[in-house]
Amino acid sequence: MANLQSLFHAIASASDERKLRLAFMDEVGKYFGVQRWGIYLTDEQSHLASVDVNGVPDSLVERYEQVGRAVDPVMRYVVERHAPAHEELVLPPGGWKQCELYQHCCAYYDHEHIMTGPIVGGGRLIGTINFARVGNTPAFNVENLADLSALCLHMSACLAMLKQQPQRFYSTLTNRLTPRELQIAELVAQGLTNAEIGTKLWITENSVKQALKRMFRKLEVVNRAEMVARLQDFLSA
Repeated sequence: MANLQSLFHAIASASDERKLRLAFMDEVGKYFGVQRWGIYLTDEQSHLASVDVNGVPDSLVERYEQVGRAVDPVMRYVVERHAPAHEELVLPPGGWKQCELYQHCCAYYDHEHIMTGPIVGGGRLIGTINFARVGNTPAFNVENLADLSALCLHMSACLAMLKQQPQRFYSTLTNRLTPRELQIAELVAQGLTNAEIGTKLWITENSVKQALKRMFRKLEVVNRAEMVARLQDFLSA
């Protein structure tokens, strides 16, 4: 079972932004007892720059961007106050399942409880940490909120430090791949099959195959082994 200090250490040990996101994704679910989690980062124009999710299908990410974000009361609170929140903090008793976000987005994917925290830099919101619990799991509480607040402080500080460092020489290579393709590359390096990757990322096995074909073209390789070798300097496996 992860503890908060080990999570802080994993974040602080990351040598670049990609490894920071991976450290977060690998450790955070164990501590907060969530079934689904993710991290959203934006660029200087506040456009979505990267999304890393665990247990969340692509269709949910797309649906949230289309119909959920604009009516998300938790996100509205986070944006306005730069402070973490869950649905019971921002809505009156019984209001969660009556709100538009739940009815038009979360209910379709069994998201019974949500919690979001801010990642800040330069006086503005540059990303969010997002948690969801499904089924009959308990709602987030005051302790969860305090822990998320501490986590957001560490993530914000580490990102600020990393952004001040010069870009690594291989950044151009990784920029050829989307965040989802980088996730697939990581799992390939760990030895997972296409079917296992599909299950972990909530996509079909065929989607993994098609993604690998695109990745091979972008990286100018012909198979999985060559791809891993080409990316070995910045894959964590």
